[in-house]
Amino acid sequence: MTLSLPLGLFSGYIFDCDGTLADSMPVHYQAWLRALAAADAPFHFEEEHFYQLGGTATSKIINILNERHGCNLDSETLSHAKELYFMENVSQIQPIDSVVAIARRLAQTHPVSIVTGGFRHVVEQTLETINILHLFPIIITPADVLHGKPAPDMFLLAAEKMGVPAHECLVFEDGIVGIEGAEKAGMQSVFIPSRIVN
Repeated sequence: MTLSLPLGLFSGYIFDCDGTLADSMPVHYQAWLRALAAADAPFHFEEEHFYQLGGTATSKIINILNERHGCNLDSETLSHAKELYFMENVSQIQPIDSVVAIARRLAQTHPVSIVTGGFRHVVEQTLETINILHLFPIIITPADVLHGKPAPDMFLLAAEKMGVPAHECLVFEDGIVGIEGAEKAGMQSVFIPSRIVN
């Protein structure tokens, strides 16, 4: 995969994790299917819908699914089950080499951070699996803000922690909600197609 970066000088760089740095979306999807089956969910979570929700916090996805299908699946139980199934298979995850190479290069000269819809310990394990956790001292999750993606809150917090003005940040994202959040934060972005790796 060849990426075209926007022209301009940027002082800080923000990366999503799943589907951007890590080819983890298929593993997440299978974890969702297993968790929903275990919960006897009376619907099928379509793959297309799953990818449309990329970057959305787990609890919010469950709320969306409940509303869409007229269900009342327990958010805490389902989140825990999905997380367990994912962690069982985290070793399968591979890096998205073209994006990881950019992250490694930029981290040598600029502040970099992660803005993700995932749980912190899951994201840290994912980054550790692809051997880049050490690159990112700043990891922002929905637990750190009032509103997750597509709100700008996480992106603005990442910029603040990097000590960089928001408009001087460039965001790498595979999710539409992440692209929207970056735009609302006044940041330019690079879209990473999460179904096309390397």
